[in-house]
Amino acid sequence: MLRSDILVRFGELKILSTPQRIEIAEILLEKPQHLSAEQIIEQLRSGGSRVSKATVYNTLNLFRDRGLVRECVVDPERRFYDSTTEPHHHFYNLDTGELTDIPSESIHFDGLPQFPENGELDSIEVLIKVRHGPAENLG
Repeated sequence: MLRSDILVRFGELKILSTPQRIEIAEILLEKPQHLSAEQIIEQLRSGGSRVSKATVYNTLNLFRDRGLVRECVVDPERRFYDSTTEPHHHFYNLDTGELTDIPSESIHFDGLPQFPENGELDSIEVLIKVRHGPAENLG
């Protein structure tokens, strides 16, 4: 996403434009991807940025709250920020730490449990955790 597009999106979502927020958005919205806060900080540092960790975390929370990115929690200590905001599913590779998309139309449900009283369906997001299988014996 171009800087001009980011600024338009910030205006639509009522996100105050600051140099740090723009830097973070340029990394996150460069392409469809899933990045952790640590990966974003690493990219900022490698580009010479001096944005603090606190600013990155606060900005990611703001972006999530305003709908600019989706937060994907794969376990209590691991979160990714997804530049694709439409509901969809994910594979999480426990060995590599990689999160990849699964198109929503690839998963089908035959039925759902009864919702709590006065509850209604908002969305369904499936996270499938995988590991590399054992290497085949080629000998």
